[in-house]
Amino acid sequence: MISKKVVIITGASSGIGLACSKEFSNKGFGVVMASRNLEQLRTIEQELKKGNPDILAIKVDVSIENDCKVLIDETIKHFGRIDVLINNAGISMRALFNDLDLKVLHSLMNTNFWGSVYCTKYSLPHILKQKGSVVGVSSIAGFMGLPGRTGYSASKFALQGFLETIRIEYRQQKLHVMVVAPGFTASNIRNSALIADGSKQGKSPRDENKMMTSEKVAYHIYKGVVKRKRQIVLTTQGKLAVLLRKFFPELIDYFEFVEMSKEANSPWQK
Repeated sequence: MISKKVVIITGASSGIGLACSKEFSNKGFGVVMASRNLEQLRTIEQELKKGNPDILAIKVDVSIENDCKVLIDETIKHFGRIDVLINNAGISMRALFNDLDLKVLHSLMNTNFWGSVYCTKYSLPHILKQKGSVVGVSSIAGFMGLPGRTGYSASKFALQGFLETIRIEYRQQKLHVMVVAPGFTASNIRNSALIADGSKQGKSPRDENKMMTSEKVAYHIYKGVVKRKRQIVLTTQGKLAVLLRKFFPELIDYFEFVEMSKEANSPWQK
């Protein structure tokens, strides 16, 4: 068993998950990186080990319950403890609900919601021993319905409800639970987003260069864990949307529709 703190990060092979792996590694954590892309994880593992020997890569599909159990078992076997779980693995979608094959909704719920539930379920006894942290990487879409992303919003709403509930259930055991809503972040999540028939979109419909970087999000997540924050909403646009929706819900609905309709190849432009 090592004395340093240990973090598990799902969806660690790219985007926010990769940036979190680097951020926590640089801060001296033992880091367990989980992803379906083991080849990519191995490359990252070797890079991070140059500065931190306590790095472990594990192939995991979080939509499979037993994969999540194995992730936790292997972490305990290797490190002997779990201090932080970052439920980051996720997929997105873009299609109007009426056009959508329901298998897309199942895929999003299985990864974005159930994946977080599975990982939290099996890691929680170990995290409670450390009075540690459970983090859910949600979205502004977890605060308001995002048009063209029914499955994505539904999964993020469900994730936030789940995390808020366990925060209350285990408050006496000093469990720290944090919900992070990054807003639009430069990553590959839009490239791999599913369209109506379940195939991948392949190209982001938004200008990735104008978005917050994954590295900046990872920095805020690390600081939030250290300060044991309840919630982090990132980007000025995201903060305004969440705030104004409380007072002007119909107006925000209108602006959301207009904004999302401007996307390249928007489903409203058929």
